[in-house]
Amino acid sequence: MTRYRIACCAALTLLGALALTSSCAQTEEGPLTEERIAAVENGLIEIGSPVALFDAAHVHADSAETFVLADRMAELKVPGVTVAVIDDGELAWAKGYGVLSADGDTPVTTESLFEAASTSKFLTGAMALHYVEQGVFDLDTDVNEYLTSWKVPETEFTVDQKVTLRLLLTHRAGLPTTNFADVGPDEGQTLADILTGGPDMGNEPATPVRPLGETWEYSNLGCIMIQLMFEDTFGRPFPELAREVIFDPLGMDSSTFQYPLPPELAARETMPHDGEGTACAPLMDYVAFGHAGLMTTASDMARFYIELMRSYNGQSDTLLSMEMTRRMFTKQFAIDPSPIGAPVSEGLGVFLRGEGEGLMFFHHGGNTPGANSLPVGLPNVGQGAIIMTNGHNGELLFMELLASIMREYDWPL
Repeated sequence: MTRYRIACCAALTLLGALALTSSCAQTEEGPLTEERIAAVENGLIEIGSPVALFDAAHVHADSAETFVLADRMAELKVPGVTVAVIDDGELAWAKGYGVLSADGDTPVTTESLFEAASTSKFLTGAMALHYVEQGVFDLDTDVNEYLTSWKVPETEFTVDQKVTLRLLLTHRAGLPTTNFADVGPDEGQTLADILTGGPDMGNEPATPVRPLGETWEYSNLGCIMIQLMFEDTFGRPFPELAREVIFDPLGMDSSTFQYPLPPELAARETMPHDGEGTACAPLMDYVAFGHAGLMTTASDMARFYIELMRSYNGQSDTLLSMEMTRRMFTKQFAIDPSPIGAPVSEGLGVFLRGEGEGLMFFHHGGNTPGANSLPVGLPNVGQGAIIMTNGHNGELLFMELLASIMREYDWPL
């Protein structure tokens, strides 16, 4: 049976008790940190939309009614949450709440793996820029010069402008927005099959259907195309390249694009949950990883964000040089604010908001049947937060929790 998913089933009977069960690690010593953690856990505020999340007056209002994290997890039927907070350019603390699966009692810890969903695209983009710095790829060269097992079809929209890595990283390559059928381990499809698309694959083909470079249209196909560029160029699987370029150098030992998970990680995997809090089988892809295939912990994602902040400030070039990181965090295209109601720009593979001390970089993600991820970093002040959930309603929860972190750590907005 073909199952469909989007990359941005046991009842939740144990959450009331288990949401209070938490595991905390990698924290600063002393009562001050514990007080701040408690303030975050008990200071969630109502966030109806991203507009309110970005509104300093709303987030910092003294009169705002506050809620308790455990209560909101139960109300929203989100069984598990993991959080990592970055302050002064370092991991201040990380903590897990709830359970891996609503039909079990294994608690979420800081070592639990969550689906990063479309946050995966940010890491894929960082890998691409790493290879640009090495001279393997160029941002403005026709990607067909790198692709060998499949080519971008020529259409009326590619006569004057070709699909380039820059256009793929900024969702301006004229590609359609499409869902995908899940590809199992024994079905034999390849990335080329997925990009070719059609009824048998369950997704639209990766063929430009609008003028290139002129409009922004979010597309998973672009990241799959980048994954194929990597694999065609190096003759090696994407998960192996990601470990070589990002995970090993940054000490992200609990992160992988390999799925199913290797045995040493599988025992720590959280299950996705639908809107009723029912545990469901993961709908992870076995072939296409670059758009939504990352499994990771909040602490590992914090390592990635801290590295980029250090690079941005000229303190590290382990992954990217300061020049390249600053190019990544430079606005390439202003996205129409109407879909989310707040102005956001596209950098090179990452979303941007604000400027100066308030400059934020982020890439949220959501996978069906129920997993959500929201990492945010402020490179000029060394602050950030990683929030990941294993519930369909986690998007609302992570906005409320992020607002609490913003308040407690006095983020510039």
